[in-house]
Amino acid sequence: MRAHQQPGDLIVASIHWGSNWGYEIPREQVAFAHRLIEKGVGIVHGHSSHHVKGIEVFRGRLILYGCGDLLTDYEGIKGYEVFRGDLALMYFVEIDSDSGELMNARLVPMQMRRFQLQRASAADAKWVCNLLNELGESFGTGARLEKDGSLMLNCRKE
Repeated sequence: MRAHQQPGDLIVASIHWGSNWGYEIPREQVAFAHRLIEKGVGIVHGHSSHHVKGIEVFRGRLILYGCGDLLTDYEGIKGYEVFRGDLALMYFVEIDSDSGELMNARLVPMQMRRFQLQRASAADAKWVCNLLNELGESFGTGARLEKDGSLMLNCRKE
Protein backbone atom coordinates (compact mmCIF):
# COMPACT_ATOMS: atom_id res chain seq x y z
CA MET A 1 0.00 0.00 0.00
CA ARG A 2 1.32 3.43 -0.94
CA ALA A 3 0.46 6.74 0.66
CA HIS A 4 -2.45 8.44 -1.12
CA GLN A 5 -1.44 11.69 -2.71
CA GLN A 6 -2.34 14.06 -5.52
CA PRO A 7 0.24 15.50 -7.93
CA GLY A 8 2.29 18.12 -6.09
CA ASP A 9 1.41 16.81 -2.60
CA LEU A 10 4.19 16.29 -0.10
CA ILE A 11 3.57 13.78 2.67
CA VAL A 12 5.48 14.45 5.88
CA ALA A 13 5.57 11.77 8.55
CA SER A 14 6.23 13.42 11.91
CA ILE A 15 7.17 10.73 14.40
CA HIS A 16 7.91 10.95 18.12
CA TRP A 17 10.51 8.20 18.51
CA GLY A 18 13.79 7.27 20.13
CA SER A 19 15.45 8.31 23.32
CA ASN A 20 15.54 11.84 24.67
CA TRP A 21 19.33 11.86 24.95
CA GLY A 22 21.99 10.11 22.90
CA TYR A 23 23.03 9.96 19.27
CA GLU A 24 22.37 6.29 18.55
CA ILE A 25 19.74 5.58 15.91
CA PRO A 26 18.44 2.02 16.26
CA ARG A 27 18.36 -0.14 13.13
CA GLU A 28 14.61 -0.51 13.57
CA GLN A 29 14.15 3.27 13.21
CA VAL A 30 16.29 3.34 10.08
CA ALA A 31 14.34 0.42 8.56
CA PHE A 32 11.00 2.06 9.45
CA ALA A 33 12.06 5.41 7.97
CA HIS A 34 13.19 3.67 4.78
CA ARG A 35 9.90 1.80 4.56
CA LEU A 36 7.97 5.07 4.90
CA ILE A 37 9.97 6.59 2.05
CA GLU A 38 9.38 3.48 -0.07
CA LYS A 39 5.63 3.89 0.54
CA GLY A 40 5.57 7.49 -0.71
CA VAL A 41 6.45 9.68 2.27
CA GLY A 42 8.44 12.73 1.19
CA ILE A 43 10.03 13.74 4.49
CA VAL A 44 10.43 11.85 7.76
CA HIS A 45 10.49 14.33 10.64
CA GLY A 46 11.74 12.50 13.72
CA HIS A 47 11.45 14.10 17.11
CA SER A 48 11.82 13.12 20.74
CA SER A 49 15.50 13.83 21.26
CA HIS A 50 16.23 17.09 23.00
CA HIS A 51 19.18 17.66 20.69
CA VAL A 52 20.05 17.31 17.02
CA LYS A 53 20.66 13.78 15.67
CA GLY A 54 21.79 12.36 12.32
CA ILE A 55 20.30 13.19 8.94
CA GLU A 56 19.90 10.84 5.99
CA VAL A 57 18.82 11.27 2.39
CA PHE A 58 17.33 7.97 1.24
CA ARG A 59 16.13 7.59 -2.34
CA GLY A 60 16.33 11.35 -2.65
CA ARG A 61 14.07 11.94 0.39
CA LEU A 62 14.98 13.63 3.64
CA ILE A 63 15.02 11.74 6.94
CA LEU A 64 15.58 13.81 10.08
CA TYR A 65 16.16 11.25 12.83
CA GLY A 66 16.07 13.80 15.62
CA CYS A 67 15.39 17.49 15.20
CA GLY A 68 15.97 18.50 18.79
CA ASP A 69 13.92 21.18 20.49
CA LEU A 70 13.51 24.59 18.98
CA LEU A 71 11.85 25.84 22.15
CA THR A 72 11.62 23.71 25.25
CA ASP A 73 10.97 23.77 28.95
CA TYR A 74 14.00 21.51 29.47
CA GLU A 75 16.32 24.50 29.70
CA GLY A 76 18.56 24.21 32.74
CA ILE A 77 18.16 20.46 33.32
CA LYS A 78 21.55 19.21 34.51
CA GLY A 79 23.52 16.20 33.38
CA TYR A 80 23.08 16.42 29.60
CA GLU A 81 25.12 19.52 28.75
CA VAL A 82 27.43 17.51 26.46
CA PHE A 83 24.53 17.17 23.98
CA ARG A 84 24.10 20.96 23.74
CA GLY A 85 20.32 20.88 23.96
CA ASP A 86 20.42 24.68 23.94
CA LEU A 87 21.35 24.52 20.25
CA ALA A 88 18.72 23.76 17.64
CA LEU A 89 18.30 23.94 13.90
CA MET A 90 15.69 25.59 11.75
CA TYR A 91 15.27 23.48 8.60
CA PHE A 92 14.60 25.21 5.27
CA VAL A 93 14.19 22.59 2.57
CA GLU A 94 13.57 22.84 -1.15
CA ILE A 95 11.80 19.88 -2.73
CA ASP A 96 11.41 19.20 -6.45
CA SER A 97 7.66 19.47 -7.06
CA ASP A 98 7.71 16.85 -9.82
CA SER A 99 9.86 14.12 -8.27
CA GLY A 100 9.42 14.96 -4.57
CA GLU A 101 13.18 14.69 -4.13
CA LEU A 102 15.23 16.95 -1.91
CA MET A 103 16.95 19.68 -3.91
CA ASN A 104 18.70 21.38 -1.02
CA ALA A 105 18.46 22.00 2.69
CA ARG A 106 19.68 25.04 4.56
CA LEU A 107 19.96 24.58 8.32
CA VAL A 108 20.10 27.62 10.55
CA PRO A 109 21.68 27.05 13.97
CA MET A 110 19.80 28.76 16.78
CA GLN A 111 20.39 28.99 20.51
CA MET A 112 17.73 29.15 23.17
CA ARG A 113 18.30 31.16 26.32
CA ARG A 114 15.55 32.08 28.77
CA PHE A 115 12.94 30.75 26.34
CA GLN A 116 14.12 33.07 23.58
CA LEU A 117 15.76 32.14 20.31
CA GLN A 118 18.77 33.87 18.84
CA ARG A 119 21.20 32.96 16.08
CA ALA A 120 23.94 30.69 17.37
CA SER A 121 27.42 32.13 17.63
CA ALA A 122 30.00 31.34 14.94
CA ALA A 123 31.70 28.89 17.31
CA ASP A 124 28.40 27.12 18.08
CA ALA A 125 27.45 26.96 14.39
CA LYS A 126 30.82 25.33 13.70
CA TRP A 127 30.22 22.89 16.57
CA VAL A 128 26.83 21.86 15.10
CA CYS A 129 28.40 21.54 11.64
CA ASN A 130 31.12 19.25 12.96
CA LEU A 131 28.53 17.21 14.85
CA LEU A 132 26.38 16.74 11.73
CA ASN A 133 29.46 15.68 9.78
CA GLU A 134 30.30 13.08 12.42
CA LEU A 135 26.72 11.81 12.82
CA GLY A 136 26.06 11.76 9.10
CA GLU A 137 29.16 9.79 8.15
CA SER A 138 27.36 6.44 8.13
CA PHE A 139 24.45 7.96 6.16
CA GLY A 140 26.63 9.69 3.58
CA THR A 141 25.55 13.13 4.74
CA GLY A 142 27.31 16.11 6.22
CA ALA A 143 27.11 19.85 6.43
CA ARG A 144 29.04 22.78 5.08
CA LEU A 145 29.32 25.97 7.12
CA GLU A 146 28.36 29.04 5.09
CA LYS A 147 29.70 32.57 5.58
CA ASP A 148 26.37 33.69 7.08
CA GLY A 149 26.59 31.00 9.79
CA SER A 150 23.98 28.73 8.22
CA LEU A 151 24.73 25.17 7.15
CA MET A 152 24.11 23.49 3.81
CA LEU A 153 23.33 19.80 3.88
CA ASN A 154 25.65 17.70 1.70
CA CYS A 155 24.89 14.14 0.66
CA ARG A 156 26.44 11.47 -1.50
CA LYS A 157 24.43 10.52 -4.54
CA GLU A 158 22.90 7.06 -4.26
